[in-house]
Amino acid sequence: MLITPAYAQAAAGGDANSMLMSLLPFALIFVIMYFLILRPQQKKVKDHAELVKNIRRGDTVVTSGGLVGKVTKVVDDDQIEFEISDGVRVRQMRQMISGVRAKGEPAKEVGKDEAAAS
Repeated sequence: MLITPAYAQAAAGGDANSMLMSLLPFALIFVIMYFLILRPQQKKVKDHAELVKNIRRGDTVVTSGGLVGKVTKVVDDDQIEFEISDGVRVRQMRQMISGVRAKGEPAKEVGKDEAAAS
C-alpha cells in the first residue's frame, strides 16, 4: 500500500475554511459589480425621476427624440405639453424627457378668490 491510512482520512474530510476561500472570489466579484455598475445606474434612474417630477411651465426641455421646446402646460403626472414652434404644441410623456435646458419661473399659484372668479 502506497498511501498511509492517516493521509487517506485527511483527504476525505472537508474543510469549511477551504470552502469559504473558494467562494470568496465570487463574492468579491459581486461586490465590485455592485459598486461599478448597479449603484451608478440606480443613481442615474433616481436623478432622471427627480428631473421629470420637477418639470414646470416655462422650462425648456429636450426630448429623447431630440425635440427642443418650452413647456406650456403640465397636463398630468404622465404628460406635458410643450411648444416647439410658434403655435405648434406637442404632448409628450414625461418619461421621454431627457433633459431640461433652462428652468422657467414657477407657475403663479391661483388663490381661492381668483379660482372662484374664473
